[in-house]
This record gives sequence, C-alpha cells and structure tokens, in this order.
Amino acid sequence: MTTTDVAVRLSIADALGKLMKDGLPFRFEAFDGSSGGPVDAPFTLRLLNERGLSYLMTAPGDLGFARAYVAGDLELDGIHPGDPYDAMVLLMSQLRFKVPSASEMVQIVRGLGFGNLKPPPPPAEEHLPKWRRALEGMRHNKRRDAEAIQHHYDVSNRFYELVLGPSMTYTCAVFPTLDSTLEQAQHEKYDLVARKLDLKPGQRLLDVGCGWGGMVRHAAKHYGVKVLGVTLSREQAAWAQEQIRREGLEDLAEVRFQDYRDVTETGFDAISSIGMTEHIGVKQYDDYFGFLHSRLKVGGRLLNHCITRPNNKITTTGAFIDRYVFPDGELTGVGRITMAAQDAGLEVRHVENLREHYAMTLKGWTDNLVANWDEALEEVSVGRAKVWGLYMAGSRLAFERNEIELHHVLAVKTDERGNADWPLRPTWLS
Repeated sequence: MTTTDVAVRLSIADALGKLMKDGLPFRFEAFDGSSGGPVDAPFTLRLLNERGLSYLMTAPGDLGFARAYVAGDLELDGIHPGDPYDAMVLLMSQLRFKVPSASEMVQIVRGLGFGNLKPPPPPAEEHLPKWRRALEGMRHNKRRDAEAIQHHYDVSNRFYELVLGPSMTYTCAVFPTLDSTLEQAQHEKYDLVARKLDLKPGQRLLDVGCGWGGMVRHAAKHYGVKVLGVTLSREQAAWAQEQIRREGLEDLAEVRFQDYRDVTETGFDAISSIGMTEHIGVKQYDDYFGFLHSRLKVGGRLLNHCITRPNNKITTTGAFIDRYVFPDGELTGVGRITMAAQDAGLEVRHVENLREHYAMTLKGWTDNLVANWDEALEEVSVGRAKVWGLYMAGSRLAFERNEIELHHVLAVKTDERGNADWPLRPTWLS
C-alpha cells in the first residue's frame, strides 16, 4: 500500500458519514475499528465483516441491508429482532442521505475497497431474482404463482401458530375497541365479512386464497354455510383440513390445495377474497374479477379484502419484500380494484378503509414473535425469523404513515334489470 493510498483511504464510518445529510441518528461501529454517531444513541448498528460491507455496497438500500442483517453480518443492538419497530421509526424519521459528488464517490469506493464490489451469494432465505423467476415461466402463471406462495407460506405451520396466535389468521384484524385482543379482533374481522356478505344457513360460500381456513370455519360454524376454500399452499390446506376435522365441520367445510382458476363449481351465494389480490398481479385483475363474477349466482355478493396504495399507480413491493417476503407481489389503489370489479359486471356497493386496524394487527403479531422467539427458532432459521421481524415492523410503520392501506370492496351480481336485493341501509354495522 502506497503513501497515496493511505492518504485517501477512508474508514467505514467516515465513508458512511459522507452519505449523511444530518449525521447519523444512531451509533455505528464497524469491523475496521471505526465508529460514528452519538455514543448515547438508543440503537447501535454494528457491521461485523467484509461480507456485510459487500452486501451493502453491491445492493444499496433495503436489499443490501436485509442481506447483511439476515446473514448475521450486520447487528442491531438495542432492539429485539422480533420487533425492530422503534429502530425503524428512528431511521425513517431522521435518516437523510445526500448524493455525493463524483470525486467523493470515487474516494468512498476506494476507501471501502473495490474488491467489495463483487456481490457475495445471498442468504439462503432469499428468493430468486425476477430475471431468474422469468426463466421459470411467465409472471402469474399457475406454476410461478404456486412457487411464490409456497416460498412464503410453506415455512412451518408451528411457526405461524406462534406468530399469528390461535386464530391462524394472516390478514388484517378488525378491532372493536382499542383494548380488544388480537383473537377478538380476528373473530370480529371474519364476522364482519360474513355480515357484509349477508350469509345465511344453507348458502354456499367460496373463499379464494383461504389461508389456514379461518373464514371457512367461521362461516360454517357460526352461519351454517357450506364453504369451499382454496389455497396454493399445501401446508395451509393440510392444517386447515385437520382443524376442520377437529371441529367436526366436515359436512359444511372443505379446504383444497388448488389454484382458484381450477374451481369448476358455480352458483355460489357469496365469495370472500381475503388477502388474495396482493398476489395475483394488477394486470390479472380483470381476469380475476371476471372469474369470480362467473362463479357467483345472480344476487350473490363478493367481498374483496386486500392491501392497497393511497394512489392508483401500479407499484412493486420493493426489493426486500419481493425477494424475502412476497415474490411477484404488486399493490395499487382501491380505485383500480373497484374499476376491475365494475368492468367484470359487478356493482360496487360499499368501500371501507381499515388502515389503522392493520397497524394494530401487526403490533400483535410482533408481540407474539418476541414472546415466542426461542420456540420460533426451533422451527425456522434465525435469518427467517429476522425477516419476519423486519417485514412486520416495517409494514406497521407503513400503515401508520398511510404509505399502504387496507380496503374492503363489497359488490353484488345484479340481474338483467339491475335488481340487487340490497337493503336500504347497511345491515352489518350493528
């Protein structure tokens, strides 16, 4: 190493400082012995090795951070990995990056080492990149959709029990009061869906993307409805069928490991789609709602429950979510969803935003993960558990900031003359 090299070489902390507009809001320590930020900061970010540095340099932003953190090369002290919410609030509110000049960028890269621009293999928890998925098939064909769903859901049913709680419900709850428990709120969510669909004994309900069968069992048990649920997760279907058997609901309830597009039955009195639309892709909305319309009888109702954006632009979920949580996921606004439902021939009768409820739901899930952390690590890797902590805490913050929303869209299939058999005022609020 020459004298000139020594003169221009930066420490890792100094290089990071050059990218900050207002300085570091947290304590930072690196493996080269450098450090920065307030010594009394509530959180310390610790970079342990060169592999972590290479992750950060080769994938700037959330993907590089996630890789280093999931691999164990980047530690975050002062928080529990099952719920890094407080740290994320601090980072989102106070972290301000600046664009360095060309000469500064050269100095930063030289100081950190050109050799670190070679990306290391990603952690085992990471899904294939989009270009590799494209080689496996067109986006949202049946095979690729199944692989994406199985990446997320076929992890460990026991892990999901520890995180989601007894209801095994992985969608937004509806809290009757601020002090309602998560289980009470999930029961209320299913009951609200049932009331909006005006379910009655003897009717037939199709639950698309049914998860572990929570809506299937609720409708059968509390409303006497004959229910068919379908999911692309083999693990979910197996768990749901066993729970149906335990509760003695075999005569009314069934969950199939099946693509919704392969459902041949028609004439359903109602259809619930809870947390499904996020997975199918915005370009498939027209076909999706067209299919659901074809499975409803005249006068039948559809309730679509899904995460939305506060605008109607088609937006990818971001690199971290796409590679670690929901491969191929897309979000857009409720306007695009209602348009697709209307274009399919359905009459949209009611729309409701439950955004704050999802933030509260996610807090309940992270509380569960923290409380059951040791047992959770018997089911999944530390990296996988960290992914869940990041994902849920970050999503909670996004719902609170109105970066994402949760909408119910309630629609009906009218007859040729427009008769909807609809009450003058909503009946599900009481």
